[in-house]
Amino acid sequence: MGNDRLAIVARSLTKQFGDFTAVDGIDFEVHRGEVFGFLGPNGAGKTTTIRMMLGLLKPTAGTVTVLDVAVAEHPERIRPRIGYMSQRFSLYNDLTVLQNLRFYGRAYGLGNDRLKERIQEALRMTDLEGHEHTHTKDLAGGWRQRLALSAAILHRPELLFLDEPTASVDPVSRRAFWDLLYKLVAEGVTVFVTTHYMDEAEHCHRLAFIQRGRLIASGSPEEIKHSVMRGQVLEIAPADPPRAVQALRAARDAGRLELEEVAMYGSLVHVVGTGMERRKEEIAAELRRVGVAPGPMTVIEPSLEDVFIACMR
Repeated sequence: MGNDRLAIVARSLTKQFGDFTAVDGIDFEVHRGEVFGFLGPNGAGKTTTIRMMLGLLKPTAGTVTVLDVAVAEHPERIRPRIGYMSQRFSLYNDLTVLQNLRFYGRAYGLGNDRLKERIQEALRMTDLEGHEHTHTKDLAGGWRQRLALSAAILHRPELLFLDEPTASVDPVSRRAFWDLLYKLVAEGVTVFVTTHYMDEAEHCHRLAFIQRGRLIASGSPEEIKHSVMRGQVLEIAPADPPRAVQALRAARDAGRLELEEVAMYGSLVHVVGTGMERRKEEIAAELRRVGVAPGPMTVIEPSLEDVFIACMR
């Protein structure tokens, strides 16, 4: 019997290529009507997992059910009900916006009247109205992503797979793209997205972290922050951030300071460890010892990026 709450159910999902295990016995569930983020470094197994869910690769072991369909047995049953947008732009640069959408709409089996209606809906939703006759090669990166999303939703899929959809897109365009995703979710679409941008991950309802083919954390952003992080995060604004990071890592490696992690965030430095509020002075003293002015120090709530770095270690 199917579960109406779940869009995806993976159980012991495994994929091997010869002696290499790309995905190693992972279990997860995606609820209908949510944005589910799948995070991990390059080569962690994200795209391989998506390809198994799309029915493009057969699992070596385990199962994955998408929209109550056992994908490995019946991949043809899910394809009309899902949309896919790859990390590489896959539309035709020498065609106009309208020509691309007509081509993809016909590939989805949409007839003339229905196709015309769906194209107008997609153009309106993605703010591409007025660009119908622009050649795709002449669109800026953010507009190209909107076009790719328009093509992926023409047939009104129940579930949308997005594989790093905003890679190489500017921050303003990324924000606009996520606004579009939430419009889709409000209409009942489920979104499965891989990303390496932590600010985007914060917008997901739930997340899973994958490393070397294995899931290492899952839950809502807040649940992951509180279950994974050991210790507190001390945010430092030193005069010389790169030198501060180098000095604190050297002190940690030499055993002078007990620290879990030291990382740079723009012009700031985040130091993770226990009892950071009472240890400010010893950290400041270490920085002064190597000639770096410590600057202001504040204990803060961990960001998702802090958690991600901790998990990857």
